[in-house]
Amino acid sequence: MKIDIYSHIMTPKYLDLINRYGGAIQLMAGVTSLWSLEDRFRVMDKFPDVIQVLVPGATSRNITAAQEKELARTTNEEVAGLLVKYPDRFIASAAALPYKDPDAMMREAERALKDLKLKGVLMSTPLEGKPIDRPEFMPLYALMEQHDLPVWLHPARPPTPEYKGEEKSAYDMWLLWGWPYESTLAMTRLVFSKVLQKHPKLKMIIHHAGAMVPFFRGRIANFYGSWETTGKENHKAGLENEPLEYFRQFHVDTAVGGSAEALICAHSFYGAGGMLFGTDFPYDAENGYLSTRHGIDAIEGMDIPEKERQQIFETNARKLLNL
Repeated sequence: MKIDIYSHIMTPKYLDLINRYGGAIQLMAGVTSLWSLEDRFRVMDKFPDVIQVLVPGATSRNITAAQEKELARTTNEEVAGLLVKYPDRFIASAAALPYKDPDAMMREAERALKDLKLKGVLMSTPLEGKPIDRPEFMPLYALMEQHDLPVWLHPARPPTPEYKGEEKSAYDMWLLWGWPYESTLAMTRLVFSKVLQKHPKLKMIIHHAGAMVPFFRGRIANFYGSWETTGKENHKAGLENEPLEYFRQFHVDTAVGGSAEALICAHSFYGAGGMLFGTDFPYDAENGYLSTRHGIDAIEGMDIPEKERQQIFETNARKLLNL
């Protein structure tokens, strides 16, 4: 079996509510398997050994706190129902949370994990411009460590221009480069704010094979290792270990567009034990077929032992989600 740890879904009730609230989102018109189960199953039928972990739509939109609460509750109930109805298709799901109200966030997290039996929570980063090391999120990290279940981090960035005099980000750079950059910022905040030091068993899943971190590991080590001689502020003060040791606490998916070379870079940093088969389904020109096919081919193209390949495809996900 191959467990796809990062498969997006927008359920019908989610879409109905978000449109009713006036927070309509831009959907890729051709990617119908994002919301159509019929189209999703048509793609999945081509990969009978793949089962999906659902990652629902994020709730951080231009809506009120009360609307966000209702949206999260409805979405979580709907994906929980899908797990029961289609156990041969979906093995687990992350929960959406209402982050505008910290108390509601905690109540919905408890309900989703205990009552609905979902296997973790989804966080966008940043959350409406807020970094994810803000004090209001600390109880959630403690809760997730207590439940021994992961947080799925998903980057978010608007199409604002990078340069003065332009109306929007050119060439979709906000999406292509901005999202991995946002993931990298979030990881760095969690390391140096000592969230990972305080919660050493906290499980976090990072999109796109750890973003910039594996490739720039040497730059990280050099930058934060030379403060004594360069006069930079000592950001490591209070850390019990070197920064790279905390960066290695993250778990990363394999959604890199089918590049075995990129996965080898991630593997050299995280090891097979820190990697999870993830496709970013269904965001491609063929409703998820390409991302799934390329994702499998990339892992099969890695020059690693078969036992490690099996870890990435299945074993790690079972362990991480307590399946």
